[in-house]
Amino acid sequence: MQSETDARRVGPNDILRLFLEIAAFVTLGLWGFLEWPGPWVNILMSIATPVFAILVWALFLSPKPVIRLDNFGRALVEILIMGSAALAWLSMGQPIVAAAFAIVAVASGVVSGRRKIG
Repeated sequence: MQSETDARRVGPNDILRLFLEIAAFVTLGLWGFLEWPGPWVNILMSIATPVFAILVWALFLSPKPVIRLDNFGRALVEILIMGSAALAWLSMGQPIVAAAFAIVAVASGVVSGRRKIG
């Protein structure tokens, strides 16, 4: 029987996923600032886009989510957030960074999903 401390052990993929989430939020803020015109719209978007992504993450993907989803729903929300960050890099003219971010995010998600399924 597993103890509660064994069930909550933090592995290397968990740390990678934390950095990917932070990178996704920072990327969305950067995208909001660089891709929108004007002195006020870009500031508003640089705040609103990561705040919205953090809100979605907190509602569905946090360790204690407000709205519980099955593994498929959690995967869809994660794809939405990570895919948005990859598309933001692509729209900023950085296809290599977008591809690298997407590949690492998908690999980390697959490893995490396989661990949760069994």
